Amino acid sequence: MRIISGEYKGRRITAPKKLPVRPTTDMAKEALFNILNNQYFFDDISVLDLFSGTGNISYEFASRGTLEIIAVDANFGCIKFINQTAKSFKMPIKTIKSDVFKFLENSKLKHSIIFADPPYNFELEQFSKIPELVFKNQLLSDSGLLVIEHSKHTNLSEFPNYSHSKSYGGNMFSFFGMNT
Repeated sequence: MRIISGEYKGRRITAPKKLPVRPTTDMAKEALFNILNNQYFFDDISVLDLFSGTGNISYEFASRGTLEIIAVDANFGCIKFINQTAKSFKMPIKTIKSDVFKFLENSKLKHSIIFADPPYNFELEQFSKIPELVFKNQLLSDSGLLVIEHSKHTNLSEFPNYSHSKSYGGNMFSFFGMNT
């Protein structure tokens, strides 16, 4: 994986093969950040990266100037890798080793963007818990956005606060917000 834009543009990051991850493709990540770039000033937002895996999305936000980034993953190896990478690049990424659903139940912090990249084989019920907890616990700021990455074979359009989806190859991003 590589960082698409910002201070660390072009840098390649190689994750250990033993991590249980499926990083967002560069093509999909670039398309996502083109969308977000039209809505946000990256140095003026806070980001919550759920099921953060390799930290791919967190690194991209940090490279673009975001100073408040929290990466949450249940896998110790993933958290360790993100910590090592963030330290080597001097990126302001705070990591939390936790089950994402437990984290969402207990969190009180509001974020401008919440990005979730759960396993593609999640059941619809598991996917539905993400927006349910985010909106029930009011974890988005006023103009905040929840983005869930999933397979193009999964349809999240029936969930509350759903806005729209964008497809890039086999990847799909579904967008959720309070004003939808």
